[in-house]
Amino acid sequence: MTKPAVQTIDPREVGLRTLDLKQPVFGPDAVARADETLKAMAGSMQQWIDTDMAHLQTLRVAAEAARWDAASTEAVMCAAHDLKGLGATYGFPLVTAIAASLCRLTETDEGKAVVAHNPALARAHVDALRAIVRDGIRAPNHPVGLALKQTLEAEVAKLGVAPR
Repeated sequence: MTKPAVQTIDPREVGLRTLDLKQPVFGPDAVARADETLKAMAGSMQQWIDTDMAHLQTLRVAAEAARWDAASTEAVMCAAHDLKGLGATYGFPLVTAIAASLCRLTETDEGKAVVAHNPALARAHVDALRAIVRDGIRAPNHPVGLALKQTLEAEVAKLGVAPR
């Protein structure tokens, strides 16, 4: 059985599509439909974020049992990464910001080593995330939530372990 001849296709020459950037990619109707869909899903989003918080807490307990070794810290960081991406969609912009801070703390080897030596800051991030969701803090400028966010970000910055 012989293999068919390979055809080389240069994407610069074949299949070019022009994109008219003068018009919005999504029209007002599409944006309105997306908004309506998000509103219809609002009740489910609370259940989803509650489930994500329970998962984060489970990973935190496992990390405590593993003395915040690299693998368990990585698992917490992955859950925080998911929350960073979904927090605002769920209606909790401070969850996005604090989860991003937890990611910055735990995404480098240096950060993981700091957390293994002293996990207090990682614990504080998880506790802050849980409190924000538990208390329904949805406003990005809520005084307590904003203070938590700023303090946690400042502590991570002081450590100098976050990627630049």
